[in-house]
Amino acid sequence: MNPRPFTVVLIVPTGVGAAIGGYAGDALPVARAIAQTCDRLITHPNVLNGAQLYWNLPNAYYVEGYALDRFAAGSWGLQPVYQNRIGLILDRAIEPELCLRHLQAADAARATLGLNLTDFIVTDAPLGVELRQAASGASWGTIDNPGSLLRAAEQLIQKTKANAIAVVARFPDNIDSAALQNYRHGSGVDPLAGAEAVISHLIVRQFQVPCAHAPALSPLPPDPDVAPRAAAEELGYTFLPCVLVGLSRAPQFVTSPQQHAPQNFWADSVDAVVVPADACGGSAILSLSQTCIITVAENQTQMQVPPESLGINTIAVNSYLEAVGVLVAHRAGISPDALRPDIPSLHRLS
Repeated sequence: MNPRPFTVVLIVPTGVGAAIGGYAGDALPVARAIAQTCDRLITHPNVLNGAQLYWNLPNAYYVEGYALDRFAAGSWGLQPVYQNRIGLILDRAIEPELCLRHLQAADAARATLGLNLTDFIVTDAPLGVELRQAASGASWGTIDNPGSLLRAAEQLIQKTKANAIAVVARFPDNIDSAALQNYRHGSGVDPLAGAEAVISHLIVRQFQVPCAHAPALSPLPPDPDVAPRAAAEELGYTFLPCVLVGLSRAPQFVTSPQQHAPQNFWADSVDAVVVPADACGGSAILSLSQTCIITVAENQTQMQVPPESLGINTIAVNSYLEAVGVLVAHRAGISPDALRPDIPSLHRLS
């Protein structure tokens, strides 16, 4: 019997143009494959969110990026749950018809999937989302009224006892922008992802509850050249379903080291981390650098931060298919070198 659950962290940074995971849910096949190699898969919403598409992975833990960084640093633990009460925040800037579409999606999640949602709330002022793009090509953004967002979350937590928060903010419609067209055609960077991360970070940092975001956008005109990886975002009027499904069983955060209950788990339980080879500069990777880090060369991003530049030792593979093989070997206690035809001789330590 294994001494403890085999635990893998799968990271694909958001808003950096990842070849796999840079679109809506296109890293889901990776997550599904890796979930078969481990007892616990910890990953973040943009890996598992596919707009109206999602996949139930019973051993996956849906952990927002700020919380994942805190977990990796050993500051927060994760507490598995059977069900969360999800509070829904709608941006006052959303037009009435588009707001109705999102409320219908929420009701559908209640009636069809059996999810537990509280009463919803509309922010007391428009959030004022603005999109930006860094010189590196990575996307980011700001919101003009963060206080309005935090007040809405606080009311849901206090008045409805919500212990997870879904946010729908009105994002700018940039139908003619080159960045959006490139993204729809399978190249470039998700122009929304950086701003989405800001929204969820604010709530998780302030209230220590699971949070994820779905943008509200006007439907785009049909485009016969949309790339398969971007096609999930062409469906319907809302990206909310995957967020509600993810939050429904997202682990709660344990913010005190004294709360070492048997069901809670911490960074010292992580056995391996899988990350794009040129995206090793994030806080979670730096915190977990002494763990088995598997870097995937095929998943290129705009970050250009390889492990060698940081002095991090990794197992380098070309594809996620190879990464799955390394994880299987690692779980079996087999050195990957033993699976190659040429095994170098041992050297005497000088």
